[in-house]
Amino acid sequence: MFVTKLGRRIVPAIACHSQPNSRLLLSRWQSTAACDGPPISETNRMSTDFYVCSIITTLETGAEATKKRFWSTVGISTQGDALAITLDGRPLKTPSGNTLLLPANKSLLASVIAAEWDHQETLLKPHALPMTSIASRAVDALEHESTRQEVRKALVAYLDTDTICFFNNYPEPLEKLQTEHWEPLLSWARETFGIKLNVSGSIISVPQPEETKKIVEKVLESLDKWEIAALERATYTTKSLIIALALVKNHLSVEKAALAAQVEVNSQIERWGEVEDTHDVDYHDVRRQLSSAALLLSNS
Repeated sequence: MFVTKLGRRIVPAIACHSQPNSRLLLSRWQSTAACDGPPISETNRMSTDFYVCSIITTLETGAEATKKRFWSTVGISTQGDALAITLDGRPLKTPSGNTLLLPANKSLLASVIAAEWDHQETLLKPHALPMTSIASRAVDALEHESTRQEVRKALVAYLDTDTICFFNNYPEPLEKLQTEHWEPLLSWARETFGIKLNVSGSIISVPQPEETKKIVEKVLESLDKWEIAALERATYTTKSLIIALALVKNHLSVEKAALAAQVEVNSQIERWGEVEDTHDVDYHDVRRQLSSAALLLSNS
């Protein structure tokens, strides 16, 4: 099945920063033939738009909703110089009611979003639509400078409690993983951005210099809405702005970013073993979220 193959191929490809041929993926969804399903009228167009918007809103709010699949076909259409994902020929809408339009150079992203909706079966699973969610975030909110400014301020505040700035020399597995994954990242950030980063040897945070925060904020100001959306999700997933920046700047692969984010958890697993239905779920969730952030930045 196409979607199964897509799911097996794309996530590893993202983790390795190796992209499959987007033209092949896009061709699966593009069609000039008439779409299946009922004829489009103002009534069913409005009801469908509302239904799709309410589904995507649950992605943003985290609210659970039991909704059933209402479409037969998924496609990708061209609207001007942009790409739109369609359900029974109707463009997919964002929570704010905007058509989810993607730049023409993001055909791989469009293909994966289409695959997300095609893979939904009887009951919809909002957690299985990470690409739809993050793309909608970029289109709806981060189009506006005022919102980007608020997001930048919130992300810069993460520096004072950034995960990789808290070291501990016990137990040994934790110290080893911190040295392996965190110290190189701190060195990269200091050298790349010319900043000073303080680290703590306890759970008590050490505030970062104001000059560091100003420099990092300038770096964030140079990012477009897609990059900010990816950075935001990666930061909240890893609890680290430094890890997120390394991912967005293509310094880290998805897998390496996930390993850096889960240093403390992995040290616990090494000492006491894995807790079923907890550690394994977190393992996949972190990689799903980081993969969606990395894929959002793909220009193929």
